[in-house]
Amino acid sequence: MWERFNLIKWQHSWAVNKYWVMARSQRIYNEIRKLASGNDWTKEKETTYQKLLLEADRLVPTVQTLTTAYQHVWGYFKKIATTDEKNFYMHELAVLAPESDRLGPFLAKLALKYDVHYLLQSRLMKTYLK
Repeated sequence: MWERFNLIKWQHSWAVNKYWVMARSQRIYNEIRKLASGNDWTKEKETTYQKLLLEADRLVPTVQTLTTAYQHVWGYFKKIATTDEKNFYMHELAVLAPESDRLGPFLAKLALKYDVHYLLQSRLMKTYLK
């Protein structure tokens, strides 16, 4: 019973944290995904998951990690975005720099505009919606 309840709890947590983790470390992202294999969740896996989230929190996003995360987020908009939005996305992706990131806030605004609930719950998008 504990495993089933906590697997559901973890799935919700992962939905919130997935793109945020991806924006920091592909390695940590992959390690967390491996934890969920087999659809079972144990106290040990929960402890490891929490440690990996803390490790990710200490990392600073890079151009590469942000690019990967933003490309995944863009997938929600690529078919519905206007031409101007597509052009802005492509331009900002080409000049992306963590210290002057305009793409993250733009994607968060698109999540609001197009009312993408999954993304609006995302820790990464919430970072820009403050």
